[in-house]
Amino acid sequence: MDEHSRPIVIQKYGGSSVATIEKLEAIADRVVRRQKDGYGVVVVVSAMGNKTDELLRLARQITPEPPARELDMLLSTGERTTMALLSIAIQKRGAQSISFTGSQSGIITTDSHSHARIISVRPYRIQDELERNKIVIVAGFQGTSYKNEITTLGRGGSDMTAIALAGALSAESCEIYSDVDGVYTADPKVVLDAQKLDELSSAEMIEMAQHGAKVLHDEAVLYAHRHQIALYAKKSHAEKSSGTLIRPDGWPDYALKAAQIHPTAIVTAKKTMFVRMNDTNTADFLDILEHCDGARVMDMVASNGGIDALLDIWNCPDEDALKARIDPAHAGCIRCDVRNVTAVGLDIGRCTDIIRKMNQAVSELGVGVIALFTQPNAVTFVVTLDDVAAVSNVLHAFITQ
Repeated sequence: MDEHSRPIVIQKYGGSSVATIEKLEAIADRVVRRQKDGYGVVVVVSAMGNKTDELLRLARQITPEPPARELDMLLSTGERTTMALLSIAIQKRGAQSISFTGSQSGIITTDSHSHARIISVRPYRIQDELERNKIVIVAGFQGTSYKNEITTLGRGGSDMTAIALAGALSAESCEIYSDVDGVYTADPKVVLDAQKLDELSSAEMIEMAQHGAKVLHDEAVLYAHRHQIALYAKKSHAEKSSGTLIRPDGWPDYALKAAQIHPTAIVTAKKTMFVRMNDTNTADFLDILEHCDGARVMDMVASNGGIDALLDIWNCPDEDALKARIDPAHAGCIRCDVRNVTAVGLDIGRCTDIIRKMNQAVSELGVGVIALFTQPNAVTFVVTLDDVAAVSNVLHAFITQ
C-alpha cells in the first residue's frame, strides 16, 4: 500500500492501562499489529498509573501552592516517561517508532498554566515520521503556549490531545483505551443490570460527560463533535472488546425517540458540591467561581432570592479552601456529602410527564431530594451519598420502559 494513502488511526492509553512495564509491552504488541494491518498509527499516552498525583504530592511537600509554571514543567515529565518507554518497547519488536512531546508534536495552547486550551495543532513532524513508516508516540496532556512555555491541559487532557490530533491529521478514527470496555447505561458497580452501549451519538456522550461520566472527557467529546471525529471507547487489554462507538452526529432517530421519551443512561459525578446562597446574584456568584480552581458548574438555578448550584469539584485540590472562597461568612448552605444522579436522554427535561414519573419513583423510595435540576436533555436529582445507589437503580428502570 502507498504510504501516503494509508488511513491514520489515533490510539490513546492512559492511567491504569499504562501502569506497568508489562502493560506497556502488551500495548506495544497491539500497536505493532495495527500498523501491520495497513494503518499509520499515532499513540497518545498519559502518565503511568498515579504518577501525576505522586509528582503533585512532591511539589506540595515543599509548598501548598506551587508556582503554576514550575508545576507544569514537573507534571509534564510523567507523560514523557511513558512515551519513551513505549517507544523502546515498540522498537524492541522490530518496528520503527519515535516519541514526541506535546510541543514537538505541534500542539499550540493558551498560556494558562495547569488548564491551558489547545489553540491549534501543527503536526508536521508527525506527518513526516508517518511517511517514513514510523509509529509515532505522543505525550498527552501537554503542549507549548504561543509564548513557548510548557503547558498542561488539566485532567482529561490526554483525551483532548488525541482527539485534536485526530482532527489535524484527518484520522479515520480515534480510539480511547481505558480499564473499562465501553460506555454503559449506568455504573455497573452501582446498577447490576447496566448494559454496555454498542454506540451512541456524540451529543448524548457530551451530556453524559458533563454530568460526571468519566469514560471520556467532556471538552474532548465536544471537540470531536464539532470536528466530526468518530470515537471508540475500548478496554485496554481485551483484544476482542468491541467497545462503544461514539458517532460524530446529533441525537439519533429523532422522530422515533421523540415518540417515546426515556433516558439513554444514568450518570453520577465522582465529587460534587451543592451550594445554596441567599441574597447573591448570578454575576457575583459566577465572578467568585471564576477564581475557584477545580470547580465547574454542572447545574444552576438563579432567582431574585439567590442561587442554587451543583458544582463538579473532581479537580478541586482543597475543598475547605473552596468553601471559604465561595462563602467566607458561612451565610449559605454548602454540602459535599451529596451527589447528582442524572438521567440523560433526548428531551426528557422538557417532558413534564417523565419528570413527574421519575420524581414519584424517587419519592416512593423515601429519599429526601435536596434539589432537582432540569436541562433540555437531562434531569438531575441531588441526593446524599447514601441514597445514590437506590436512586440510580430506580431511574435506570426507565431506560427499558
